[in-house]
Amino acid sequence: MHAEFRARLLAGDRLIGTLISLPSPEVAELLAEVGFDWLFIDAEHGPFESAGALRLLQAIGARCAPLVRVPAGEEVWIKKALDIGAAGVIIPQVNSAEQALRMVRHCKYPPWGTRGVGIARAHRYGLGFSDYVAEANDGLAVIVQAEHIEAVRDIAAIARVPGVDAVLIGPYDLSASMGKPGQITDPEVRGAIDTVRRACLAAGVRLGIFGLSAAALRPYLEDGFTLITVGMDTVFLSQAVRAALTELGR
Repeated sequence: MHAEFRARLLAGDRLIGTLISLPSPEVAELLAEVGFDWLFIDAEHGPFESAGALRLLQAIGARCAPLVRVPAGEEVWIKKALDIGAAGVIIPQVNSAEQALRMVRHCKYPPWGTRGVGIARAHRYGLGFSDYVAEANDGLAVIVQAEHIEAVRDIAAIARVPGVDAVLIGPYDLSASMGKPGQITDPEVRGAIDTVRRACLAAGVRLGIFGLSAAALRPYLEDGFTLITVGMDTVFLSQAVRAALTELGR
């Protein structure tokens, strides 16, 4: 179940992952081998259905914790992501405390929530059903994304919703919602990010953020961010190829 991931997240350990957008088990397997703490499987923007995400989870195995960003904050997507064995879910576009509470309830079995009880890979196809159901509410990470200006406006309440383990800022979507797409260093965008930061630190909720490079993320490491997403599979591939070609004079 990767319950140790949630324990480390809540303890404030620095957890470094990268985003996977390619539906390739081989890519996931390779990234799981190189030393990341967790991997971010992007079923929101990536071409993933549940079966494709399942293949990546099988390739990753126990090497590190796989989290799935669901396509939308809907019960069916959350249920499927957890049932195929994700260590937790990342839920996009959570813009209010009411919505955050509903997402938490979708992730938890009764009596804490409303998650449906089925038998799937997470339950070892029934062989570990009782143990999984008994431990899932405490062992799975619930991460909501603050990536819209509406979320920033309600962030103090969102951060205090019981069961929200971390708030992951999506700086690119946030900038777009402010009419400044891609301008993640704009003073107003930085101010919105800082509003989220201060509210989460005050509530004792862990902070996450995405950045395309280590250099872009370094300032956030000093500001209390511990759930770090650096780069993505396609960017790493294209950068490495361009660097090689440049070195060869192309």
